[in-house]
Amino acid sequence: MQGSRQTPEAQGIVADAVRGNWVDRLAPPATRPYLRLSRADRPIGTWLLLIPCWWAVALAAASDAPRWEDLWLVIGAAIGAFLMRGAGCTWNDITDRDFDAAVARTRSRPIPSGQVTVKQALAWLVAQALVSALILVSFAPAAIWLGVASLIPVAVYPFAKRFTWWPQVFLGIAFNWGALLLWAAHKGALGWPAVVLWLSGLVWTLFYDTIYAHQDKEDDALIGVKSTARLFAERTPQWLAGFLIGTVALMELAIWLAVPAGPKLWIAALAPLAMGAHLLWQMTRLDIDDTDICLKLFRSNRDAGLIAALFLAVAAIV
Repeated sequence: MQGSRQTPEAQGIVADAVRGNWVDRLAPPATRPYLRLSRADRPIGTWLLLIPCWWAVALAAASDAPRWEDLWLVIGAAIGAFLMRGAGCTWNDITDRDFDAAVARTRSRPIPSGQVTVKQALAWLVAQALVSALILVSFAPAAIWLGVASLIPVAVYPFAKRFTWWPQVFLGIAFNWGALLLWAAHKGALGWPAVVLWLSGLVWTLFYDTIYAHQDKEDDALIGVKSTARLFAERTPQWLAGFLIGTVALMELAIWLAVPAGPKLWIAALAPLAMGAHLLWQMTRLDIDDTDICLKLFRSNRDAGLIAALFLAVAAIV
């Protein structure tokens, strides 16, 4: 009789999850398939959704003055990012279940591996969205309407790879929507600095998700899925350099539009430069044919975004 050891996939562990993550180790067994469906075992997506929210709160506070209410915006954004990233990933896995079953890196996900049915996934999606809505209604009315509007790009994104070589644009629209929403939550209305900050985040998404997409380019070619990684191919470094410049320039513009002259402005203006230095570091280490390096660099964008958030937060409180 063979030993009882199981492969990671047989245990329900997702192939590209961080080994030894808290879901695999600590979560009750019955909850694990749903937490994996929400990518709770891969927190980088939550960070990338949250960071533009924190940028916006800090930039808005630097433009006038921080308030105690901003603390709730920071906390509420973190909880909401976890829930809405989970809901978005659940929707993505429902729509992509056939594609995921055909790709080595994704066939271990809960739906294609049979851990969760489509009906169960839909129920989980609704539950996450409803709790997110409770957080959203605590914000200013303008932010609530922006939150409702965000459902459109979230719903469209999973289908983008079927009809455009630029699905990362649709991801960027959705993943950086928090820059608009949290600015409105602080200010009570949308403003041009928030729009420009959102565009900066969108270009940043093109940078990091192109790196991410290079992991799947061979499988994507076989099943007919489009991506900027396949579009750019060997020209990827040149495109990434352009995205780096665009990210830094647009964030600088947002800061100069928002923050009055003085020490706050000069501290805030360092944010995109420091973040740009991290993006440049990523480019010096990129090998688009090494999936491990691509995944490592993709995940490192949490640190890149937090560097900018730190400078903006300091500018807000000085």
